[in-house]
Amino acid sequence: MDTNTYKYIFQINSPQDLKKYQESDLPLICEELRQFIIDSVAMYGGHLGASLGTVELTVALHYIFDAPKDLIIWDVGHQAYGHKILTGRRDSFHTNRRYQGISGFPKRDESPFDSTFFYLYFSRFGHGSSQ
Repeated sequence: MDTNTYKYIFQINSPQDLKKYQESDLPLICEELRQFIIDSVAMYGGHLGASLGTVELTVALHYIFDAPKDLIIWDVGHQAYGHKILTGRRDSFHTNRRYQGISGFPKRDESPFDSTFFYLYFSRFGHGSSQ
């Protein structure tokens, strides 16, 4: 992936980095995050719709709240792709859902930014489509 295509995304390794930008930069950051997800999923596979639908929400939550102190709980893990990218897993995102790669779902032992609620609930009760 060509890092020169992105002005913001490759400068953001945590929500603290995101907060350094002006509010007026956020629409451009969302645009880049959306394109990064599209490029990654097109090249390596994954779930596209849910993550694209939460780009603005993800950026807003990380811009306003103090993660990981404030935990963010996702309805489904596929909504969390942008969250993973903004919380230090951008460079390993190409391994998403691959053997020995990062998890397709928020996973607390993968990042302190991930909530244990989602992981505990689905490790006990399963994914909706696997019942």
